[in-house]
Amino acid sequence: MRTTTQVIISVAVAAVVSAGCAINPVSGRPEFVLVSAAKEKEIGAEAAKDIEQTMGLVDDAALVAYVESVGQRLAAQSPRRDVVYHFFVADAPEPNAFALPGGYVYVTRGLLALVNTEDELACVIGHEIGHVAARHSVQQVSRSAPFAIITGITAGVTSLASPLLGQVVGGVGGLASGLILSPFNRDQEREADRIGQQLSAKTGWDPIAMSTFLQTLSREENLRGETSRRFSFLASHPSTPERVSNTQAYARELTRVAEAPITPTHDAFLRRLDGIVVGPLAADGVFDGRAFLHPDLDFTVRFPENWKTQNSRSQVAAAAPDGNALIILNGIAKGDDPLDGARALEKAAQAPVVDKTSRTTIGGLKAARTRLTARSDSGPLSVEFAWIAYRGHIYQLAGMTPIGNAGQLTPVFDAVAESFRALRPAERAGIREDRLRIIEARSGESLGNLVSRAKGTWSPEMTAVANALTVQDQLDKGQPVKVAVSEPYAK
Repeated sequence: MRTTTQVIISVAVAAVVSAGCAINPVSGRPEFVLVSAAKEKEIGAEAAKDIEQTMGLVDDAALVAYVESVGQRLAAQSPRRDVVYHFFVADAPEPNAFALPGGYVYVTRGLLALVNTEDELACVIGHEIGHVAARHSVQQVSRSAPFAIITGITAGVTSLASPLLGQVVGGVGGLASGLILSPFNRDQEREADRIGQQLSAKTGWDPIAMSTFLQTLSREENLRGETSRRFSFLASHPSTPERVSNTQAYARELTRVAEAPITPTHDAFLRRLDGIVVGPLAADGVFDGRAFLHPDLDFTVRFPENWKTQNSRSQVAAAAPDGNALIILNGIAKGDDPLDGARALEKAAQAPVVDKTSRTTIGGLKAARTRLTARSDSGPLSVEFAWIAYRGHIYQLAGMTPIGNAGQLTPVFDAVAESFRALRPAERAGIREDRLRIIEARSGESLGNLVSRAKGTWSPEMTAVANALTVQDQLDKGQPVKVAVSEPYAK
């Protein structure tokens, strides 16, 4: 009987024979990859589902259709024609763009808020098409985890502790997704820049816009003091000045075809962006100090003072200042029996939970509580659970800390659980979110005065970056300016 290792090696050899060397459609050179075109599409489709569920997609039909039209015009000139390209606006506030294997291309609403011309948007999308065309993600997968991919082991669990905690913290993720969203290397980014500029020039857009947008992103990161976003459009080995210099020089070598833009004027382009949410999405819940308020699900919960909080589409979490304790809130099941939460966790973790759980009430709501122990790399953890039934949903609160610290976490966790309640009308009415609005300047008006007049929530410096201006610029009458404005949230 062959060992497991021998079986894996045999499968790997078979995959090598079937995949083996291929001609890269961009470089024209032979390359060695372990992922077939069919497998690439499969990986991309699965990762796209994960993106939709975890990050979410903007559902503005007109905006998405516009991004799609820009993307498809570029894709028609792609050097790789064996994939069907799809274009989306990811519902994330960070200014990023990324591509998945198999032709799935994304720009975030945070990136769109910083784009000032259709040429810039085309260069960004073209850059991501370049990654797909040159099979950069596939190259990463082939180098980093060939056995996992070729044997079909495309999902793994990464967690802080045991499989039980993996379910608690929502740590189930695709192994392939982690690899394909990793930053590309220096040569890959340079190649994608060149492809993006080539595609833009071939479809009538100005390739110099790649360098102007890189400058805007660099200014934005410097202003925020952020220099290492994990999935940033700038998160690559080439420094931004180098990329700007390289793209400026390459743009001068390209011949731009005469083709009309999709949007005829700068003003009309900016109007397409009017209404984009900038910053956190109120529909995912917002923080007001220590209180987390969710308008669509109609509840609030208060986290401890001085704890660091973070909200995502699927869960909200708070970490103790010393990093020694964590409390996470998420929805785990539908229904009105809080024990369904314990049952869902038991099924997912394949560990006994229900028999150790007791019914109770929290703020007059049906609830259930238990305390379990879980293993971790740093030692045993105490994990406290509370499941609360509210308006057809079961919400799970999980608090975890090293076993020796359990006595200190319990009163803190109890206070958080007891704070769960329905929103009051005044609280709901006070929930706001920032949206991008296009404000016409008055003759000779300064950017600072315009921001003040519009009651903008961006600083004049941030507004200048977003509009590729300087704070000292004097504005012309009727000049359109992007401003972030706080507005009441309306579902």
